[in-house]
Amino acid sequence: MADYQIGQVVRFKKNHPCGSNCWKIIRVGMDFRIKCLKCGRSVLIPRSRFERRVKEIISEGDL
Repeated sequence: MADYQIGQVVRFKKNHPCGSNCWKIIRVGMDFRIKCLKCGRSVLIPRSRFERRVKEIISEGDL
């Protein structure tokens, strides 16, 4: 299990409808708020779903 932090950019297994699969983590907790880097859409998803969908961590956070 990876330790996710605010500001990290992650790549998902599937693409967003806009065509991008890269997301920036905005909020961490029981739910994750992530923002699409291409279209700017922000979504809130449960931790379990987030951890299943992450393929890799692209860049580290601001910490």
